[in-house]
Amino acid sequence: MQVAATLPATGVHFFSTRRASFKCNGYSSPLKPITRASSINAQSLKTIAPVTTTTEMTKIHLSNLEKLLQKEAKPEPVIQKLGKTGENRGKQGGKTEENRGRNLLEGLNLSRIWPEMKAAEEMSPRHLIRLHRMLSSKSMEYSPRNNLGSRWKEYHGCKDWLGLLDPLDENLRRELVRYGEFIQAAYHCFHSDPATSANDNAHVARDVSLPDRSYKVTKSLYATSSIGLPKWVDDVAPDLGWMTQRSSWIGYVAVCDDKAEIQRMGRRDIVIALRGTATCLEWGENLRDVLVQMPGENELVDTQPKVECGFLSLYKTGGAKIPSLAESVVNEVKRLVEMYKGESLSITVTGHSLGAALALLVADDISTCSPNAPPVAVFSFGGPRVGNKGFVNRLESKNVKVLRIVNKQDVITKVPGMFVSEAIDKKLRDTGASGVLNLLDNSMPWAYSHVGTELRVDTTKSPFLKPNADVACCHDLEAYLHLVDGYLGSNESFRPNAKRSLAKLLNEQGANIKKLYKGKDLSSLILNREFSFPRISCLPSPSVLPSPSS
Repeated sequence: MQVAATLPATGVHFFSTRRASFKCNGYSSPLKPITRASSINAQSLKTIAPVTTTTEMTKIHLSNLEKLLQKEAKPEPVIQKLGKTGENRGKQGGKTEENRGRNLLEGLNLSRIWPEMKAAEEMSPRHLIRLHRMLSSKSMEYSPRNNLGSRWKEYHGCKDWLGLLDPLDENLRRELVRYGEFIQAAYHCFHSDPATSANDNAHVARDVSLPDRSYKVTKSLYATSSIGLPKWVDDVAPDLGWMTQRSSWIGYVAVCDDKAEIQRMGRRDIVIALRGTATCLEWGENLRDVLVQMPGENELVDTQPKVECGFLSLYKTGGAKIPSLAESVVNEVKRLVEMYKGESLSITVTGHSLGAALALLVADDISTCSPNAPPVAVFSFGGPRVGNKGFVNRLESKNVKVLRIVNKQDVITKVPGMFVSEAIDKKLRDTGASGVLNLLDNSMPWAYSHVGTELRVDTTKSPFLKPNADVACCHDLEAYLHLVDGYLGSNESFRPNAKRSLAKLLNEQGANIKKLYKGKDLSSLILNREFSFPRISCLPSPSVLPSPSS
């Protein structure tokens, strides 16, 4: 559009040029090709501005934009064709073009629009701030704890968590992490005082630092091994007597007594938390992997329920002054169910490694320990196989719900028994080979089968852990909670807004953290003094021990 050929002689203070591409409303801008003063002397306008076309206006606009974004510099010729003798000049010209392009991008500030535009090692300040928050103990964050209300039975497994696992429901994710932290409290309590003396009173609950203050511990639990070591072992290493003691503190029973939390969950929850293997005799029991028949079972049943000999031994054996784990947990659950009779109750058994195996035996007993037993669910982390198909059928008939959290790279979840996946076993049984397989279950001493529903996480999806992390890291409980917190779905990448702090994972599995997050650039962010853990004098949990190859 063109400007009129003549202007009025008087009463003119300014003029405007209207175009389709640029709209000028009288505000000054460094990008506008024409600058107008707030007041123009009408008498000084003796001539008319030449006609400006749209193309010329666009060129002027782009020229001003370029001047605004890049520094003043003398233009240097760009050599398009380079020969052997023009190599140096070519490098110089290429460098100039690179600098000009870099100045242009910096002027546009694209990092605000695209935070991941740079390589991982050149992380943006926004990324560094988020990483600093995750590495700091002073800013522990959790996923939201929403009101479960009337849906609490679904999250407790009444429908086998149908529709909640893939993609993972955010409320279920938070509940899984919370129950995993109950197990961590059991580990910490044991390592703070691993020895069990003859004066210990099994009826007095230990002081456990629970992650959730709305719960209170009501009972300490002990497991006793049926095997022992020669006395000379204690004489050779008297300071490690706790490693060879037959009875050891293995977990606790806690109950929610906070009204607000009870209202949020929709019921009063009873938690039974069990740690993993820690002593030599517990390791010895783990190696007794032959299936044995469960006490009180009829031998004429087609598929006899059988469990691993070592697990059953730790569960049923009692000490000189310490009752067995089976006796302690059943009596305590009976007492609590009677105490809170008439209320809406649930029992949640959670464990890691050996504790996950014992959790199934506990759930089997307490599901029928009283006439009006509340619903029982098991949340297990890194648990091995425990029994045969008959044991699986036994738990299902008692309506015990089991959710197994399994790391794809964790070898512990694939033992004991033959290395046959449950998926293949199910296909064979569905094709009509169930009769032959049932016969093998009754006759073979290693015909193990997993129980319940599986939630499979993957170490390689974590942006922080090495994809070739060692065996200890893949079985570590903190690594499990890290993977669960970042899990979205089987075909999804790691959750970008994961809340869980990385400080504990870095402290326990530093060798398996990617070098990027331990480099010189992040040394100021990863400080042991900011997140310190108590240094225990005893041997840590096997889940945090380095592998022989590391």
